[in-house]
Amino acid sequence: MIRFIILSSVFILSCSISAQDISLPAPYRTGGKPLMQALNERRSIRSYQDKELTLQQLSDLLWAANGFNRDDKRTAPTANNRQELELYVTTKNGVYFYDARNHRLREVKKGDHRAEAGTQDFVARAALNLIFVSDMEKASGREYAFTNCGFVAQNVYLYCASEGLGAVVRGSFDKDKLSDLLNLNSNQEVLLTQSVGYPD
Repeated sequence: MIRFIILSSVFILSCSISAQDISLPAPYRTGGKPLMQALNERRSIRSYQDKELTLQQLSDLLWAANGFNRDDKRTAPTANNRQELELYVTTKNGVYFYDARNHRLREVKKGDHRAEAGTQDFVARAALNLIFVSDMEKASGREYAFTNCGFVAQNVYLYCASEGLGAVVRGSFDKDKLSDLLNLNSNQEVLLTQSVGYPD
């Protein structure tokens, strides 16, 4: 009986530890709308349904945005392959860091912090908000960091157009508040945010 209680306690503890992270399913790397059709349907959406993305959609979105499509290269280019740009995600369940190498979400903070990702009202309703963070020590230069950020944002737009989702890039956010929320160090800087969800 004691052994059963100990084993049960270990199992519950291990589940609670692993529950902090989200293992993403493998992304679908084929299919979707043809590129020219996705470009034709790309638009900025600022009104969203209060509806979550599926785990598969989340997986595909993050991989399309800035995942690894080769051993040491990503879906978005960076100057001199510095790969200084990383993504954070706010959902109704928590704040996460996208670990692209292992294709999983690592929990940064529990709870619904979507409203803190921007100043517009719709930010709190979108299924998720992406926060683009650059390690400025790794970047080839400040201007390159912002350019590389644009590549990732466009990948998000094209994936959303292909999937029937809405997205909009946003420069309206409190950089200091987001830095505190994400526990960033002095080398890391928030460059851009982007809301994603089902159009209302």
